[in-house]
Amino acid sequence: MADIEGAAPVTASTRFNGYFDRYESGRASGWATDLAAPDQGVTLTALVDGREVASVPCDGPRPDVQAALSLPSPLVAFAFDLPDEFLDGKPRKISFRLPDGSVLPHMGAEGLASLQPHLEIADQPPVAVQGNVDGLVHNALRGWVLRKVGRSGTAHARCDVLITCENVKIAQLRADRFRRDVGNVLGCDPNCGFEFQIPHAFQKSYPQKFRVFLLPEMLELDNSPFETATVSNFLEGKLVSISNDMSRLYSDIERLRREITALLPSQGYNINDYDRWARRYYENLRARVAAERRQLRERGELPPEPFVTVMVPTYKPLLSDFVAAIDSVIAQTYENWELVIVDDGSKSREVSDKIDEYCARDKRIRCIRSKRNVGIARATNVAMEAAKGEWTVFFDHDDLLVDVALEVMIRRAQQTGAKLLYSDEDKIDQAGYFLEPNFKPDWNYRYVLGCNYVCHLTVIETATMRKVGLLKKEYDGAQDHDFILRCSEILAPSEILHVAEMLYHWRITPNSTAADVSKKGYAVDAGVRAVADHLKRKGQVAEVQSINGLTIYGVRWIPQSTPRVSIIIPFRDQIETTRECVASLLENTRYENYEIVLVDNWSTSDEAKSFVADIADMDNIRVLRVVEEFNYSRLNNLATAGNEAEFFVFMNNDVFVTDEDWLERILGEALSDEKIGIVGGKFLYPNKTVQHAGVVVGTHGVAAHIHLGIPDDDYGYIGRARLSQDLTCVTAACMLIRASVFRQVGGFDEEHLKVAYNDVDLCLKVFDNGYRIVWCADFVADHHESLSRGSDMRPDQEARFFREQQTMYERWGGKPFFRNDPYFNRNFSKVDRLFYDLEDPAQPVGAGSGSVG
Repeated sequence: MADIEGAAPVTASTRFNGYFDRYESGRASGWATDLAAPDQGVTLTALVDGREVASVPCDGPRPDVQAALSLPSPLVAFAFDLPDEFLDGKPRKISFRLPDGSVLPHMGAEGLASLQPHLEIADQPPVAVQGNVDGLVHNALRGWVLRKVGRSGTAHARCDVLITCENVKIAQLRADRFRRDVGNVLGCDPNCGFEFQIPHAFQKSYPQKFRVFLLPEMLELDNSPFETATVSNFLEGKLVSISNDMSRLYSDIERLRREITALLPSQGYNINDYDRWARRYYENLRARVAAERRQLRERGELPPEPFVTVMVPTYKPLLSDFVAAIDSVIAQTYENWELVIVDDGSKSREVSDKIDEYCARDKRIRCIRSKRNVGIARATNVAMEAAKGEWTVFFDHDDLLVDVALEVMIRRAQQTGAKLLYSDEDKIDQAGYFLEPNFKPDWNYRYVLGCNYVCHLTVIETATMRKVGLLKKEYDGAQDHDFILRCSEILAPSEILHVAEMLYHWRITPNSTAADVSKKGYAVDAGVRAVADHLKRKGQVAEVQSINGLTIYGVRWIPQSTPRVSIIIPFRDQIETTRECVASLLENTRYENYEIVLVDNWSTSDEAKSFVADIADMDNIRVLRVVEEFNYSRLNNLATAGNEAEFFVFMNNDVFVTDEDWLERILGEALSDEKIGIVGGKFLYPNKTVQHAGVVVGTHGVAAHIHLGIPDDDYGYIGRARLSQDLTCVTAACMLIRASVFRQVGGFDEEHLKVAYNDVDLCLKVFDNGYRIVWCADFVADHHESLSRGSDMRPDQEARFFREQQTMYERWGGKPFFRNDPYFNRNFSKVDRLFYDLEDPAQPVGAGSGSVG
């Protein structure tokens, strides 16, 4: 048996009987009797943490005990209220000592006598609310509130209250307005009043129930619910009605759009329906190109046609495919070209005869023959050295050019001043069926490190080609990738142009990489070396490896410095979630030079107070308390004020990191180029499907997530769910940004974008200032999206959401990169809900497009 300070050991008393059998809300109760003198009352000694605090008489009625023990009197019960000083949330030990020095046993959880000498508790003092909802004055709900703590009833003003309308939360505010009348009557702190202007969205001509609660206990004030109408005259009612109608407009439009889309499913096109789309597209493309040609001629603006060299290295092609390829060059609407065929020692009589036939028929075609096979790189080099044109075109011996390909590419080069151009492409099988389109983004340096998305139709200014140099045999299988990377080393991004037209057909044959990349495994190793060597030439330290044995590559940057990083996490209550978020950071962040700034946005729960107390002594965590209505932009801006970190990480409290290298990964991305302003990551729902793999702007409304809902291990469209890349926007659920860039663009917009689209707006400001935004596919974390604040489409949020959406349209709607996101192909649908559905090919979405840079 255990001893406690100030009491004898627990013994089975032969004189006294009784139990300490109940404890609830600071009150302990039970009974005791003196068996030797049952007609005399017993007085107990109450002990808290072994210290005597009170004498407790057993003089209350317990008829059940009287009957059970045949006592002369029922007055054997006691009730003891623990003094307020011991109700402080700290662990306390309560016991009762009998007159003979033994300790009164207490009942356990199962109603059995406990062998422990005390009961352990950790209670807070009881809280009661005193307050009243006075009523409505000029559509402002008025009242006052006090929190009464402990049995002494000490009243505290400046309380937090929650206001609801028809059970919808509409405000959290602090009751700190001066109320002389309450102070005079109750003798309390007079700063206990509140006044809340009812928003237009909740102003009605019919009665509604408004309720007011003391936080965090959710104790309701007197005269609550308060039922009233908030519109008092016809004119006011009309104005409020118009305002409410406008607020509902957005959701009504969205609903109608969804209904229309659902009713017209046969009008759309998707990737699986590509052949049907392509045939209509090519008809429309030819018409658009002819119309542009005619208009230029009529205005006298048709530019001269510079001489173009088309290079075709050839080795043992299927004759029918080779013939189709050469015929596709001859069929070009652009006529000022030469075709240089390099027969790379194929020793095929029928192919040789066919080449001779073409050369004899068309003087624009010439052939250079190698005595032995020297490989794709050297054969192409022969053609590069022999090229006479101002422009040079790379072309494979069994692929097909669309008949307007050269005309479109050269015209775009003349219009933009670009020196390297590439187009979209698809594949064609032996039956002539179009499939697997590659709708490409505009120049995307980070993406091209992961895969050579630029191939196949590549047109380059010949003078630039000669500066870049010949193809390198050591990269056979990835020689084109190496060449594009070397081009990027001498060309500005503005000199590399994506022409968003489908101008090239990649032939699927049994021996081509279009059919099966595993047939050319050497190309994978060559690609790894090409990317690694490119980065070495740029003086960058990184590791490159193939992703799952494919010709796509992961680049892991190795930071050469350790700048200070400040991780900023706003929260309001939801302590279990916030605690998990912080714990995951502390456990899974190997990078050392960081701090966590927790922005407590008016938490009111006891759990929040305990959480803040628990972390108060941690060196790398600090708490900034902001007692204001929720304004995501302002909360983050306040956390950056006076913050001397070189990088900020804005993180939601419902993001949980699991990879200890996560911060090094995104920091490495940012440090790889001083023009990278923002780095985002890949975030997953709890079921391991994709919640965020980048954001597209100007589509599906203001912006939308791409690859939403696909499995974590899915490659996505052309590998884009697995490859890091430049984007126009990433989510601030977890976003790294240079502190200098954040301040340069003015931070988050806390006036017009308090809740939604503030991260999109921030990204667009950064992008518009010439910085790059990178989505890092290797930073993966779990995200319980909007767990912290809920949906924007709740009725009480629609009006605010609509205003913020309009702000984005007004601010960015006229920008070219908003109308056509450079990293989201113009041929993809902007209205359908599924990525990547296609625009109607009859619409001139891609006509003349091809933004530079």
